Amino acid sequence: MANETARPLRISVVTIFPELVKAFSSEGVLRLAVEKGAMEIHPVDLRDFTHDRHRTVDDSPFGGGPGMVLKPEPLFDALESLPEESRRRIILLSPQGRTFHQERARELAEGGDFTMIAGHYKALDERVVEHFQPEELSLGDYVLSGGEMAAGVVMDCVARLLPGVLNDFDSAAGDSFYEGLLDCAYYTRPAEFRGMRAPEVLLSGNHALIERHRRKEALRRTLERRPDLLESRKLTPEERRLLAEIRGGQ
Repeated sequence: MANETARPLRISVVTIFPELVKAFSSEGVLRLAVEKGAMEIHPVDLRDFTHDRHRTVDDSPFGGGPGMVLKPEPLFDALESLPEESRRRIILLSPQGRTFHQERARELAEGGDFTMIAGHYKALDERVVEHFQPEELSLGDYVLSGGEMAAGVVMDCVARLLPGVLNDFDSAAGDSFYEGLLDCAYYTRPAEFRGMRAPEVLLSGNHALIERHRRKEALRRTLERRPDLLESRKLTPEERRLLAEIRGGQ
């Protein structure tokens, strides 16, 4: 169970599609995080802060060119309507931001309330960035139609790291990237399927050997698929020995 004395992590999402953000909290780990009181998700409908009959949030860019730009007035009003705690950390989901990763998810989980701006159209008015100075985060080198899906990814990653959300926290601690490595392969019953057998060490009941096997396979997979992760990781003596075995063909 979550710590009942701890205040839930409040995440606000400024969006033109609040129902899409609400849908994220109705299933999976986000639903668990909300139900267990570890997280609150607050969609902020940007159109509620417009003042014309058409609830206009965008306009054409000065200087011409294709695409539309989110207007500054509703964004300023929406952000300024939030509690002070939610405005201390503002994140703009943008393909121009630094890449989101597991360590940043951990920092967000531990750092208190934050707000995400789910951008749309060509861009948002740069005066919003100049005034609020949000951290810009990107999921990768590609462009989405809107920031809501990216917001869902960030919230899901953060929710997994909140105390009490996952019944077995080792499930999160063993995830790929949690310790800077990719995760190892896993097997379940039956032990043999269509002539393919699970590694005997996993059936041995020897927990020390199983842990060594899994660490070695995590290192092997990281070396094969993401060797760049090993370059920045401070390896333990045991991990160096295991890597030497892997490179030696074992």
